[in-house]
Amino acid sequence: MRILLDAGAALVNATTAGHDGTEAVDVPTGRALQDAVREAISREDYRPTVSPATARALGDVAADLRAVYAAADGGDLDRAAALVNDLLERTDARPRLTHTETGWDLHFHGPDESVARGWAAGLAAGLALALGSDRGGRLGVCAADPCDRVFTDTSRNGGRRFCSTRCQNRVKAAAHRHRSR
Repeated sequence: MRILLDAGAALVNATTAGHDGTEAVDVPTGRALQDAVREAISREDYRPTVSPATARALGDVAADLRAVYAAADGGDLDRAAALVNDLLERTDARPRLTHTETGWDLHFHGPDESVARGWAAGLAAGLALALGSDRGGRLGVCAADPCDRVFTDTSRNGGRRFCSTRCQNRVKAAAHRHRSR
């Protein structure tokens, strides 16, 4: 589940418009979109080929994932669950046990072998598993204005509010400057 949640947040942050810290972010296009999607879903042992069509499809899914993170961050887990249920239905996510070097792993695939359908189904399933467990309240949107990057809180106490240390430090420095006046 953690791999899927990390990949989902990375995909949202790399392919949706908004702000990263104080920098405006536009939706990448063309080769930049392909590279952003490939980077978001790659792991040390997995570097997929991302076609233009795959990049566009997963970029579209990223907008849906952002809506789930925003609903969960706002405390509206019912809305987040409804959005995830819609994603699960659209992707036709199918669980499969796959044997690996370390044993059996649970994977979710779409009805075909395409990278876009497989990842869309897996990302939807990862969010479903999070919302169906104690991790539902750990899907967040950065609290550092104007940043709107998403994250999954993996801290021990579940108190994470920022997408990065950079944003956390920026907010703390601003609060310190405000108190010092």
